[in-house]
Amino acid sequence: MVSDVFFPRVNGVSTSIRTFRRELHALGHTVTLIVPDYGIAHGDDDADIIRVPSRQVLFDPEDRLMRRGAILGLLPALRTRDYDLVHIQTPFVAHYLGLHLARELGIPVLESYHTFFEEYLFHYIPFLPRGWLRALARHFSRRQCNAVDSVVVPSSAMLDVLRSYGVESRIEVIPTGIELDEFCQGDGAAFRRQYGITAGRPLLLFVGRIAFEKNIDFLLRMLVRVRQAVPEVLLVIAGQGPAVEHLRNMTQQLALDRQVMFLGYLARDGALQDCYAAADLFVFASRTETQGLVLLEAMALGVPVVSTAVMGTRDVLREGAGAVIAPDDEAEFAARIVAVLHDTEQRAALGLTARAYAARWAAPRLGRQLAEHYAASAAADAMHLDVEAAQEMSPVATGSTTDITE
Repeated sequence: MVSDVFFPRVNGVSTSIRTFRRELHALGHTVTLIVPDYGIAHGDDDADIIRVPSRQVLFDPEDRLMRRGAILGLLPALRTRDYDLVHIQTPFVAHYLGLHLARELGIPVLESYHTFFEEYLFHYIPFLPRGWLRALARHFSRRQCNAVDSVVVPSSAMLDVLRSYGVESRIEVIPTGIELDEFCQGDGAAFRRQYGITAGRPLLLFVGRIAFEKNIDFLLRMLVRVRQAVPEVLLVIAGQGPAVEHLRNMTQQLALDRQVMFLGYLARDGALQDCYAAADLFVFASRTETQGLVLLEAMALGVPVVSTAVMGTRDVLREGAGAVIAPDDEAEFAARIVAVLHDTEQRAALGLTARAYAARWAAPRLGRQLAEHYAASAAADAMHLDVEAAQEMSPVATGSTTDITE
C-alpha cells in the first residue's frame, strides 16, 4: 500500500488503511505500507510501515508531500519481497509513485477512491472558478482511475460518480468496516464530568475533520432553531482542521457560545468512545462524504444518528435502523432533532437498533471482501501474462509460415 496520509494525520483514509491492514494481517497476509514521515515519533508503527522523508504542503500544515527519490530508493529492497500487487490509497505523490513501483515490480495496481474532490476543491482554491475546478477534478480522476487495473470505492454513489466521469476500469464497492471491539463501550458519564456537562443536558455530537466540506456551518445554523425549543441543548464538535477558526467566529456571530463546545482530536483509546457515549444524538450533514465511518462508530455505541443521506451516507443509513434521515433543510433537520430529544422511548429504541445495525458493517467481513478482490486481481494479471506468453510463442507471432492447423 502507498498513501500520502496516515496516522498521526487523523482522517477517514488513515482509519480505512489501518482497519484493512489489521484484517488482512488477521487473514495471514503481509501488507507493507509506504507513508510520509511527519517528523514525530510513531510508537504504534509495525515493521512493515515504511516512513518516507517528506515536506510540508503549502497552505496545508496537516499534510506532507513524500520525496520521490526516497521512495524510488526503496526499489532494491522491495524487489526481494515478492509482492502480489500495489494498492494506491491517495491521488497525489502516492498515485504516480505507486504506478511506477507496480511497473518496476511487474505486478497489478489498484487504487482506492476515497474523496469526492469535485464538490469541495473550491474551498481550498477560491481564486479559481468553481466550474473550472469541477471539470479539472473530473478529468484528473478519470485519468488516474483509468491508469490502474481496478478501483475500490466505499459506496455505490462513488461508483456512479466515477462511471459518469468516463472511468472504464473495473470498480469494486468495498466499504471500510468498523472495528466493533473498539466501539463496544464508553463512559459517557465520565466524559460529562470531565467537561463540566450536567447529566441531563441534551448533547448533540459531531465527530470528524473540521473542514469546510463537512457542512458544519449548516449544523450551527440549524442549532439556532433547536435552541428555540430546547434552550439547554449543547453541540460538541470533536476534531481539528482548517475550518476551526471560521466555525468559532460563526458561533460567536450566531450567539451560540453557550450551546457549542469545540474539542480537538480525541484518542481512540477510550476518550473518543467516552465522547460518543455521552451524546444523546449524533448529527451529520456532509454533502461530500464517500462513506461516513463516524456514523457507524456512533451507532455501534448505541448513539442514534440524525443525518442527511447524501452521496456515500445513502449506503450507510436506513431510516429507523438507528437513524433518522433528515432533509437538507435547516428547519426540517432541527425539527427531527427536537422530536427525538423530546421522545425518550423513540431515542432508546433507536439506540438499540443502532448497535445491531452497525454490527452488519464488521471489519472482518469487509476485510475478507478486499482480500478476495486482491486474489481476483492477481489471478487476472497472471492469466493476462499467460495469454501474452502464448501469443509470443505462436507461429503467427514469430512470423513462421507453418500452417497453424498442423
